[in-house]
Amino acid sequence: MSMYAVNSGIPKTLIKSIINWIAEQSTDKENKKIIQDILDTPISPELLPPDKEGNIKQKTEERIGPYVLHDFFLYHFLRYGAEPQKIYILACKTFEKEFEKEKIKYWLEIFIKRFFTQQFKRNCMPDGPKVGSISLSPRGDLKMPSDANYELWKF
Repeated sequence: MSMYAVNSGIPKTLIKSIINWIAEQSTDKENKKIIQDILDTPISPELLPPDKEGNIKQKTEERIGPYVLHDFFLYHFLRYGAEPQKIYILACKTFEKEFEKEKIKYWLEIFIKRFFTQQFKRNCMPDGPKVGSISLSPRGDLKMPSDANYELWKF
């Protein structure tokens, strides 16, 4: 944590999309190469050092699921207050060509559990901007106790 949580209101998939757009707009080949290297690096909040061969040890999406699904779940959960069953149906339709239904359900269950059990981290995070229509800031949109029980949201 630092003094300001700059990405508290910006989904990871949007950040990646913006970086990709910047790469496409760049006419400098060296800049494009650097930006592409950034895009090719898996997103990981842990920042663990690479192994001896230089490979990233932790690939967060392998553990918690694709960020494109997480951002989708988060949007429908916070923006519309959708219950897991509805989010699941919407995700199955939206991502029918990318993910199997069983995988969507698996990642949604992980999302719900993590969303509730990790609230304590959001409660102590520094202030951040609200860029879109939802925000995870506990001083803004999200008012949720740290001990909220995810069992009530299982499906």
